Amino acid sequence: MLATAAAGAARAATPPLVIGIADQKPAMFTDRLFTGLKLRDARLSIAWNALHVGWQRRELDAWMTAAHAAGVRPLVTFDHARSASERKRKQLPRPEQLAHELRMLRRRYPWVRQFASWNEANYCGEKTCHRPELVAAYYRALKLACPSCRILAAELLDMPGMTAWVKAFIHKARLQPKYWGLHNYLDANYLRTSGTRALLRACKGEIWFTETGGIVKRRNRSHVRFTESARHAAAATRWVFNRLVALNRRRITHVYLFHWNPSTRHDSWDSGLVDVNGRPRPAYRVLKRALASPRHRA
Repeated sequence: MLATAAAGAARAATPPLVIGIADQKPAMFTDRLFTGLKLRDARLSIAWNALHVGWQRRELDAWMTAAHAAGVRPLVTFDHARSASERKRKQLPRPEQLAHELRMLRRRYPWVRQFASWNEANYCGEKTCHRPELVAAYYRALKLACPSCRILAAELLDMPGMTAWVKAFIHKARLQPKYWGLHNYLDANYLRTSGTRALLRACKGEIWFTETGGIVKRRNRSHVRFTESARHAAAATRWVFNRLVALNRRRITHVYLFHWNPSTRHDSWDSGLVDVNGRPRPAYRVLKRALASPRHRA
């Protein structure tokens, strides 16, 4: 009897796993394959100054309108500026500027209450790579700007140096954030667990896989080599649910698979669950089984 009660208490303490999709295209929300999954969460990455650029504001309005109509809860991640000018792309906002952008987003889309301070903040293609203290200042400013929002400290890549970056962030922030984002493509596609386990050791909060999944095809000249195929992507997606999430079900609470479908046959990155012709790939079926499993309640 005591063992049964203890097992029941452990299940009650484990939060349900939230499963969503990370994709920039509003058409996803009306795709019958998407609606059939009954997903209620999606992630969007935006330029930190998107509301000040007409075409970006229109794109954002279209995505938000479609998500809201579908009853989908957004997670919005701030990222570098989208501009043809390299100088403008590398220009980082001040913490008070980013807080102002969050307040503007909340006024425009009051149903949005989940944000991440910066996308892939430890990646050295970003100006934040060697500035964890700045991202820590972003995090504190965003928390003050919206105390009722969930703010992810940063979204990280599972790459060498990640844990040192996280420890420097925590030292500068002078607190332990409640939520972190992780893009564990290396763990997922190498079928390993080391990067995710390293972040679990380095911090104390919840970990959200805000981008993860298997690679079908890349044309981005990356020096990181993965197996690439629809079959491999299914195996990597299965690894995410069966092995990576299982590392710590109390702390790993969200999985956003990246992404829904490629725009063309020549995209620089394709990890889509659905192919360019709208047909489900093997990874889609893995997701469908995960949603049906009692271990993964969406």
